[in-house]
Amino acid sequence: MPLFAYRAVTSDGEEKAGTLDSADEFAVAHSLQSQGLIPLSIAKPQQGSDLHRLLNTPVGGTEFSKARLLIFTEQLASLMQAGISLDRALEIMINVSDDPKLQTRIVPIQEGVRRGQALSGVLAEQPGIFSSFYISMIQAAEAYGDLGKGLQNLAAYLTRSQALRDNLLSALIYPIILVVVSVISLLIILVYVVPQFEQLFAGMNKSLPLSTTVVLSVAAGIKEYGLWALAVILPGMVLLRYQLQKTAQRESWDNLKLRLPLLGRLIQSVETARFCRSLGTLLHGGVPLLSAMGIARQTLTNTQMTHSVDQAAAELKAGKHLTRPLQNTRRFPSLAIQMIQVGEETGQLDVMLIKVADLYDRQVANQTQRLLAVLTPALIVGLGIMIAGIIISILAAIMSINDIPI
Repeated sequence: MPLFAYRAVTSDGEEKAGTLDSADEFAVAHSLQSQGLIPLSIAKPQQGSDLHRLLNTPVGGTEFSKARLLIFTEQLASLMQAGISLDRALEIMINVSDDPKLQTRIVPIQEGVRRGQALSGVLAEQPGIFSSFYISMIQAAEAYGDLGKGLQNLAAYLTRSQALRDNLLSALIYPIILVVVSVISLLIILVYVVPQFEQLFAGMNKSLPLSTTVVLSVAAGIKEYGLWALAVILPGMVLLRYQLQKTAQRESWDNLKLRLPLLGRLIQSVETARFCRSLGTLLHGGVPLLSAMGIARQTLTNTQMTHSVDQAAAELKAGKHLTRPLQNTRRFPSLAIQMIQVGEETGQLDVMLIKVADLYDRQVANQTQRLLAVLTPALIVGLGIMIAGIIISILAAIMSINDIPI
């Protein structure tokens, strides 16, 4: 079910905010009213770009960075496991933290705890910070009476998720720089260098070679119509992004990405690792399987993979095991399915899901390296061929004008 952000007030006039999983806005409003709250606003959070969604698992909000979320979780877990009470642990974190933004966020949490609220309830009232995944893990830990262990599991999850994102970003930096440098180099050659030779060829009574004519025409076109082309491309990209927010276009685009030769397998591995780690962490924290499935699906960014999890959850409600429904979707790798089946048969599904996540984290690293091994030389060779073609076309024209045999 989609995640909705809400703002509401109590009968005493106290304002509250948070997120709820529900079918639509009306169901959210009904749920809030049943809790004695008066809804002020209900909105579905906007989705980000493909790259942003791919590299960011929704465990924290933009106002509270993932780095701060990890620091908060690790520090609180360490203090709780040391036997310190929750109130005292939050007070220590406020006093020792040198990050003003982190201190500002901890203060209302401590105030809520001192009022007698459960930690999960206080976190749910912090708008745009703690996701339903995070809150569900805290609720499960509170139910089992071991909040320190639950926070430790959360910290481990956040650490591995951050490592996966960092690895992907590190791998993408070099190709992005290479593409940018290549485009800038070609533009400089075509806009500033080639026109100098065009002045040299002007007034000559000899016809230029076809390759030279093409290069001069391309350079003239970029110089004359480049800004107009940019004015068309930028709105086109905005329009494309808007179209991809629609359900049908989004599903078609996500389906196409999964079918791409190298990128498709990489996306599948990323999504498999993300889903298995989320589900395994939730199960290990004591969240029931069906509830965990609904929460873990929110960490997926590809709608086709999300539909597969929904389909598996529907069959799970009918009394079937998890393995067969996931296998029927044909979206998850066979090896992951087999390992999950072993986990079900041995009663260690949570442990096996974490192992699957670790395995596919390593596969993501390997697949990224293979993708770069193909992409990087292709970019370098492509740039070299284009620059060499421009130089050869100019030399051919100079030689033909001066009757130099070639």
